[in-house]
Amino acid sequence: MDWQELTDLTHGQPFVVERVRLVDSGIAVEGQFETPQLAQLGVEDQVFVAAFVRAHGSIKEMERIFGVSYPTVKSRLNRIAERLDFVETDPAPSGADVVERLRQGEISVEEALAELEKSR
Repeated sequence: MDWQELTDLTHGQPFVVERVRLVDSGIAVEGQFETPQLAQLGVEDQVFVAAFVRAHGSIKEMERIFGVSYPTVKSRLNRIAERLDFVETDPAPSGADVVERLRQGEISVEEALAELEKSR
């Protein structure tokens, strides 16, 4: 069964994978595994996201591929984005990190205070 069949079967409802088998080695692991967020999207949305990535994020290219207007592409992207959790790629430094940088002389007291204030 592939992801598309699984998505069709679950009708977009949340599900948990309880067994994973590595095909080449025959090793199986059982437990509760969350599926990736993109796999939880409907098939049409998965295709749309894949096309967006292949188009290097070009909305103009998405308009051409799908034959729709700019507002339609933006609306669909916004709808899909609402279903995905944001992954912080540049998290605020911890207080310990700021203090350590201050001790090392990498930042001034004023910069340390500003960073600590931002992370509140």
